[in-house]
Amino acid sequence: MSRPRIGVVLSGCGVYDGAEIHETVITLLALDRAGAEAVCMAPDVDQLHVVNHLTGEVAGGERRNVLVESARIARGKVSDIAAVQPSDLDALVLPGGFGAAKNLCDFALSGPQCVVHPDVARLVRAVHSAGKPVAAMCIAPAILAKLLGDEAPELTIGSDPQTAAALGKLGARHCDCTVGDIVTDDKHRLVTTPAYMLATSITEAAAGIEKLVGELMALVHEDASVARQ
Repeated sequence: MSRPRIGVVLSGCGVYDGAEIHETVITLLALDRAGAEAVCMAPDVDQLHVVNHLTGEVAGGERRNVLVESARIARGKVSDIAAVQPSDLDALVLPGGFGAAKNLCDFALSGPQCVVHPDVARLVRAVHSAGKPVAAMCIAPAILAKLLGDEAPELTIGSDPQTAAALGKLGARHCDCTVGDIVTDDKHRLVTTPAYMLATSITEAAAGIEKLVGELMALVHEDASVARQ
């Protein structure tokens, strides 16, 4: 088969106000090692706010664009998610970081009443409806819970009871999971892992993320095998 194209949905650059950099880079590395082409994308919108990552404080009056900041991680090769079609992709993966819950949706502010950015919602739903696998890590499974909750998908964010309860209110079935493991919902073709919701080191985060990418690629190759029959 040709090199699989895996969409990577970014939410900025930096754990406190964008995509978690370690999670994203580990994902990109694992995809490349698996022989896949990462197709990075992000919405062309302002971040909720800008956080000084040295102090952890919000930088009042400063503005940054999610797409522009995502280009830092993608080395400039990133698309506006509004222009990406499900037919362009074989699968989709959403790294975590607070940007997933602040810029891709407002789960960090609104919890179960959150709203997902319309272009993110469109693509996730379309990829899922096409039967293609979708993966998410850290807090990003909240987006899947919001969009696919009526299907009662099995997801994990680790073991935090408050966040797990919020996903339950969205219709998801939360499964406790250790940092180095994954939860695979075979029926709905979803793969999730806790990553930095539990990880205390980059090595711990990598263990689950690499397993997630491996499972995602197995599902992609399964699709390709079925298509050839």
